[in-house]
Amino acid sequence: MGGSIRTTDGRGRLGGVLSGLAVAVGCVLFLGGFAWGAVLYRPYTVPTDSMSPTVTAGDRVLAQRIDGSEVRRGDVVVFADARWGGLPMIKRVVALDGDRVACCDADGRLTVDGTPVPEPYLRSQGWGGKEAASPTGFSATVPDGHLFLLGDQRAGSQDSRAHLQEPGGGSVPRGAVTARLDAVVWPVDGAGVVDRPRGFAALPGGVSEPGPVRALGWAVLAGAVLVLGGAAYGPLARLGTGRGSGAGRGQGSGRTGAAPGARSPGGAWDAAPGGSSGRAPADG
Repeated sequence: MGGSIRTTDGRGRLGGVLSGLAVAVGCVLFLGGFAWGAVLYRPYTVPTDSMSPTVTAGDRVLAQRIDGSEVRRGDVVVFADARWGGLPMIKRVVALDGDRVACCDADGRLTVDGTPVPEPYLRSQGWGGKEAASPTGFSATVPDGHLFLLGDQRAGSQDSRAHLQEPGGGSVPRGAVTARLDAVVWPVDGAGVVDRPRGFAALPGGVSEPGPVRALGWAVLAGAVLVLGGAAYGPLARLGTGRGSGAGRGQGSGRTGAAPGARSPGGAWDAAPGGSSGRAPADG
């Protein structure tokens, strides 16, 4: 009796309402996060090590769909240019239209309009230094509406340096860019948001801000927790109620039986069956 009362009181109804609300909100966050992510992002698998160590061959990444006008220096972008084979490629933008980009200065650094650019993402040489910004020297002026792109593994990347003698001086049109790399999602040990390099921040236009991938990830995770928590409330509540009902029934049967030697409602002692001289309480 005690268990059935608890399932119908205000606390039980409130718990049911809250669990249902948690599931509903969780579904909105979980499904909405995935749906919005599908609109904003596109997954890619990195085919080569030309962008190592930032991303390596086989990495699964998310790239935010953007327009070429949104590109800033330092962005790692996905683009396709017929002069580069027409296939999607991933490279880092190091110079924008109108920039004079060159390599290398006395310290082996890339320069943009004469300003040296620190590039901490380049591979370490093992004795504390970084590799030179390019194993071979070059200089180019980026035409209007174009971008100059390099791989992070400068010794092995086929990038704008390999196309310097072509129209555009090795640069690609802004319109060739389809997305900007925002996060690595696989493998797990390397997963995370791709940082925007601060070395380009002092140049005109600054650097871009990370996309909403982190917020979307938290929304999906929170939605999953709410759905699981809300769905688990009902079974857990029934389990607790069942235990409470069992305890209530045990206590109730103890209370309804009179103590040995108690008088009957009529005030007389009841005899035990069979005429025994022992006294026992009546069932009624």
